[in-house]
Amino acid sequence: MFKTFERLYPFLYKHRFRYLLGIIWIFLADVMQMFMPKVLGKLIDDLGSGALSFRSLLYGLLVILGSALLTVLFRYLWRMYIFGTARTLEYDLRNMLFSHLLTLSPNWYNRRKVGDLMAHATNDIGAVRFAFGGGVVMFFDTLILVTMTLFVMITTINLKLTLIAIIPLPLIAIISHRFGGLIHHRFREAQEAFSRLSERVQENISGARVVRAFVQEEAEIEKFNEASHQVLEKNTRLIRVQSIFQPVIQLFVGLSMLIVLIVGGGMVLSNTITIGDFVAFTAYLGMLVWPMRAIGWVINILQRGAASMDRLNRLFEETPDICDGPDTDYSIRTLKGHIEIKALTFTYPGQNKAALKDINLSVPPGHTVGIIGKTGSGKTTLVSLLARLYEAPPGTIFIDGHPIHRIPLSVLRGAIGFVPQDHFLFSMSIYDNIAFGVEKASLQEVEQAARMASVHTSIMDFPDAYQTMVGERGVTLSGGQKQRISIARALLKKPAILILDDALSAVDAHTEAEILKNLKQSPTPRTTFIIAHRTSAVEHADEIIVLDEGHIVERGHHDTLLAQGGVYARMVEEQSLRGHLEAIL
Repeated sequence: MFKTFERLYPFLYKHRFRYLLGIIWIFLADVMQMFMPKVLGKLIDDLGSGALSFRSLLYGLLVILGSALLTVLFRYLWRMYIFGTARTLEYDLRNMLFSHLLTLSPNWYNRRKVGDLMAHATNDIGAVRFAFGGGVVMFFDTLILVTMTLFVMITTINLKLTLIAIIPLPLIAIISHRFGGLIHHRFREAQEAFSRLSERVQENISGARVVRAFVQEEAEIEKFNEASHQVLEKNTRLIRVQSIFQPVIQLFVGLSMLIVLIVGGGMVLSNTITIGDFVAFTAYLGMLVWPMRAIGWVINILQRGAASMDRLNRLFEETPDICDGPDTDYSIRTLKGHIEIKALTFTYPGQNKAALKDINLSVPPGHTVGIIGKTGSGKTTLVSLLARLYEAPPGTIFIDGHPIHRIPLSVLRGAIGFVPQDHFLFSMSIYDNIAFGVEKASLQEVEQAARMASVHTSIMDFPDAYQTMVGERGVTLSGGQKQRISIARALLKKPAILILDDALSAVDAHTEAEILKNLKQSPTPRTTFIIAHRTSAVEHADEIIVLDEGHIVERGHHDTLLAQGGVYARMVEEQSLRGHLEAIL
């Protein structure tokens, strides 16, 4: 179990004094509890012998009251120190997980589901926090209280009676060990079932429109019920173990009390101990009931925390496919956008067929390249490799003469403004969405980027203008508005390289022309890649390349390609004809 929590050792070392103070407060709280039974027993003996005076009664009551008040104070302090530190652990662990997730490559996310990751960030981290909060308190409270209580019982009352009373304790320890491993395994199964349920809920909420459009409500409810039943079944299996575990512990606690009543009662009758000693002993034994029960809870809590930490460790052990390596040249701080691609052939991990084959391309700084081709021809793959979302073979891509692998990732991606096909917007204001990635961007700068993306007028039509909240994934906006806001976000970075991956598909021809005109007239020099299905989006590019099944089958200027009468010319002709037919109809 200790190896499972190894990742948390730096945190525990950093906060060792807070935990130490918390344990000291637990110790002092337990010390205060030791006074009350002994004082009560003394008062009973004095009452029985007739030696009880008003002064001794008042003194005894004040000691009991003072001990109770100090116990309350010390319990407040250990809660602040231990529970407070556990909350800090939860905060740090959640930040660690979030930071780590952001380093992982897109291909990793293709294999994972959001619901599962959310379960890790909520349930699993919560279980670890409780292990280092309530679990730590129960462990040390049990250890200290049992040790002190037994010491007082042995030294001040009767050794023989104490030894008889603690006979069940070793049995409790053995049972706790046996049940601990079973609880760990079944709790992990329950957490994994909850992760699958979270995945189902997240997918249905995100795809609610699709579910309704295809009238799949009943089918999805049935799938949800099946996943929910799995959670119920796994938790029921866990509860079965816990339901046996706790009563068995209680059985041995009750057995201990029975032994004390029989043996202790006989000792009182034989005058071996006084009635006051018997009352005090019974009170001390009652104080041992909580630690005996807590043994089971401690094992349960720590095993749950260990199972959750086990799941988190598997996430932390995932490494990004793409990161800065030992040959990274950190002297490279800026890029101008001169791109060379030499004999690039690329195959996605786990695939047999190459997505790109023998690509050669030279793009001077400030030039615009149009990329045309049918779906699946490799257009997005090519620009994804430029941004190192996937790793290109060594020696195939150079930017400003530097091999792309040697450019620090932060410099490379900081120099690229990427507008992907999936134009994702965050659930915040339009201003915040456009300013995302640029610290302290002024409203004037944001508006300028929006004007270049031809979306400023649309934004000003909203009642709250740039402070309009867009909803999750930009649900309150049209497809064209989302695309243009994504373009504005990329332009605000003033990147050396701008990539528009089918980023004009949802806008009309007039708006498309306006955006392209703004980009061409922009005073900021940038190398631009425009991926499009409509040839009108690339006809003014400095060079157009036509991809087909990963190959460049044609390249050149718009007029040159038309004159060749090849694939590009046929696409222009087909789209022109389609436009005429739509106008007529």
